[in-house]
Amino acid sequence: MRKSSLLLIALVVIATILGTFFIHPDYWGGTRPWRLGLDLVGGTHLVYEIDVSGVDGADRDAVLDGIRDRIETRVNSSGVREPQVITAKQGDSYRLIVDIAGIKDTAAAIQQIGETPFLVFAEEGAPQGGVIKATTSDGQEIEIPTDQPTWQPTSLTGRYVKSAQINFNSYTNEPEIFLEFDSEGAKIFEALTEKNVGKQVAVFVDNEILTAPRVNEKISGGRAQITGQFTVAEAKRLVNRFKDGALAAPIHLISQQTIGATLGANSLKTTLWAGLIGTLLIMAFMLIYYRILGLYASIALLMYTVVLLSIFKLFGVTMTLAGIAGIILSIGMAVDANVLIFERTKEEIKKGVAKTHAIIEGFRRAWPSIRDSNITTMITSLVLYSFTSSFIRGFALSLLLGVIISMFTAITVTRTMLQIFVHEKVAPKNQKS
Repeated sequence: MRKSSLLLIALVVIATILGTFFIHPDYWGGTRPWRLGLDLVGGTHLVYEIDVSGVDGADRDAVLDGIRDRIETRVNSSGVREPQVITAKQGDSYRLIVDIAGIKDTAAAIQQIGETPFLVFAEEGAPQGGVIKATTSDGQEIEIPTDQPTWQPTSLTGRYVKSAQINFNSYTNEPEIFLEFDSEGAKIFEALTEKNVGKQVAVFVDNEILTAPRVNEKISGGRAQITGQFTVAEAKRLVNRFKDGALAAPIHLISQQTIGATLGANSLKTTLWAGLIGTLLIMAFMLIYYRILGLYASIALLMYTVVLLSIFKLFGVTMTLAGIAGIILSIGMAVDANVLIFERTKEEIKKGVAKTHAIIEGFRRAWPSIRDSNITTMITSLVLYSFTSSFIRGFALSLLLGVIISMFTAITVTRTMLQIFVHEKVAPKNQKS
């Protein structure tokens, strides 16, 4: 048991030492820089106009929320950058405002968001009834009537796309795109094909017609096939965009600019210094109030801080001011577990229990309270992360990881150190024999 405890502490100490060099920007960590958020390093500010002319008023809020979530998901897919994506109304138009941290090249930011194709199915409308003027061989001008149909957009748009994939026609070897709609889109598609049996239904992508097949029968099951005169590269691009998320309404870039940091380097240093001073004050309190027990708690706290920061940097989690606040809060909560354990231990010592046994009993009695409080905090963090966006998610993620790691350091590391180094000879003088 003692050998396994020594091995565990040795591994934690080695990980802490390596982690200290890793998180420092001037040593090993320099090859993997910290990823900082928009409020610390600035980035790119993009403004898009959302065309909601084809959206029913009752569905407008849902469409705007869907576009915002799609764009935020797309930016996050390249790394946890915590973009700030909001929708706003200006006059009679709607805006999508995107702030991306760390990207000063606006062209790169625009490319990262991408131009998602706007897909819409259209049905035949009334013929245009136009004419084409022509000149005969003998110089006479004539008018040839045309009977070209107009296209009326339907409610079936990319909003209902569930999946997309590319395939090749077995006869022509030309690329084809297969779309699958969600349950609501499948019903709309079925009603559309039933209504237009014997007529053409056109598929428009970015206001350009790809194909206009004739409907032979009602199509059920929510699957559609798009064929057109496009190359393999174009088909793959469309499929990838649909997989990223087809938008419920088209967006158009109307403004772009590079913005500076909200806080700046000086504010970042001030925030870090505040966190360091707070940690040192917590350690000083533990040393003064709990003496030798507080020393081991302080060592475990340092290990916890280094391990947590190493995990953040290793996985490229974006550090924002809200994230730093979550880390600082989790540091205080990490010590809170030790406070519960040590108070239970002191109660056992006052009863005359030997110190080594009092420590064991203190951990046993404190564990239910520590478990329940940390579980409630983790549930709160998961709710915040699931139902919020942008910077609030950064705070929730920092707090969640901090609580999980603090349970390991406060319970496992602290207890192992006490089992190894604390013996009866360090018991208080007033302990009963």
